[in-house]
Amino acid sequence: MQKGVATVAQLSGFDEIIDARTPAEFAEDHIPGAINLPVLDNDERIVVGTLYKQQSAFDARRLGGALVAANISRHMLAVLQDRPKNWRPLIYCWRGGQRSGSFTTWLRMVGWDACQLEGGYKAFRHHVIAGIEDIAPRLDLRIVSGPTGSAKTRVLEALAGQGAQTLDLEDLAAHKGSVLGGLPDRPQPTQKRFETMLWSQIRALDRARPVYVEAESRKIGLVFVPEPLIMAMRRAPCIMIDASRDARLDFLVRDYAYLGDDIAGLQDKLHRLREHQSRDTLERWQALAATRALPELFGELIDLHYDPLYKRSQNVNYSGYADALRVDTGDLSAGGIHALAARILDADSARQAPA
Repeated sequence: MQKGVATVAQLSGFDEIIDARTPAEFAEDHIPGAINLPVLDNDERIVVGTLYKQQSAFDARRLGGALVAANISRHMLAVLQDRPKNWRPLIYCWRGGQRSGSFTTWLRMVGWDACQLEGGYKAFRHHVIAGIEDIAPRLDLRIVSGPTGSAKTRVLEALAGQGAQTLDLEDLAAHKGSVLGGLPDRPQPTQKRFETMLWSQIRALDRARPVYVEAESRKIGLVFVPEPLIMAMRRAPCIMIDASRDARLDFLVRDYAYLGDDIAGLQDKLHRLREHQSRDTLERWQALAATRALPELFGELIDLHYDPLYKRSQNVNYSGYADALRVDTGDLSAGGIHALAARILDADSARQAPA
């Protein structure tokens, strides 16, 4: 490897990782832990690119060079002004080209042992995809299943609190998975960002220990679970939370209480069910939403939408569903969920113990 150049496999050997791409590119996805110090901002990159296509490569490089120099200078006088002499950064752009190359050259001229990432973000992206393909099939997964309102995500949190390994896909996706599952305070990540965060988590898991993950469809809101992982999940043993309807309804009313603060948003979500429910049913649900009658609304959603959908999907999608370890409960309060997680760990351990 030539001096001043590093590969994706060497990411951990640097004091800091600098993403030299635009803020828009950085927002779409970036290497975990990287900071964004763009050598061209969003508008500047468009201007330079347009000049390159419509006028000449020379004119584009002349303007781009001036803008890059000004931006690097600004970063060195601000964010980088206190970096010590022995600081060792890694810089990347889209393909390991001129943007990261210019930044690396400037930093090396100062005296820092800066390196440019060979292949840039594109190489990292290939590394993420290959990593998920390699790791996912080798995880010892346990699928926590149960109809909507079974507090599966909270059970995962309780399992983690009791020392179990968990993978919370809905947290990574910033979505609860159902038609009402959008979060009020967190936008969903892009597909690339979701996959990078997923890769970052699964590579840190101990493959000799079970990993508990919630049963999901291929799509969580707007993002898709990568094929290698969803296929591994569908082959894995299942744990079925058999919660009473009353417990589930009480939990849903608590867990989705924020929907009552945005009636228009709730009604818009309900409207998306128009292909699955009759006009009369949707009109009744819209009226319940308008009066913030969440217990009545969620009760009907359980009986007429969520439970029928669950019964149709689980037997088809998860091969281990028929032989699932079943754990019943009538209490999905915080204490009940903690106790439920403990019972799951005990029962799963007993199931896996040699005869």
